[in-house]
Amino acid sequence: MKPSVAAPRKPLPLRSVLALPLGIGMLALLGACTGVSAVTKERVAQGETSLQQAQQTLGQSEHGALELQQARDKIAAAKTAMAKGQHEQAERMAAQAHLYAELAVAKSQSASARNSANEVLASLEMLRRESERNSPTTR
Repeated sequence: MKPSVAAPRKPLPLRSVLALPLGIGMLALLGACTGVSAVTKERVAQGETSLQQAQQTLGQSEHGALELQQARDKIAAAKTAMAKGQHEQAERMAAQAHLYAELAVAKSQSASARNSANEVLASLEMLRRESERNSPTTR
């Protein structure tokens, strides 16, 4: 009987490796705020999730980068307010972070669509010129 050889393992993507520690850290941070309501904790967590999803969607895109930074700032402000027991302020900042994250994604998608449309228009213009050049002129 031949000894079995184990297939080489693929390394986990960085996102997968970081997701668990980030999730645990986020839960620990939220759990440390004992005087904060569950609703406030949930809204801040939702804002942070929106921010992370926007960061993944945008990648290195310049479009929406300002809004993404504003979302980061709002999440930081929400966490600070939550640590101080300012429930309403924390919820408001988390909601604003969520909206800024959505705006960042929308701006990035809009820029991509605009670039695609410009490429199509340039292709159409090139085809038009080529068809004019290749067609015999009737006089």
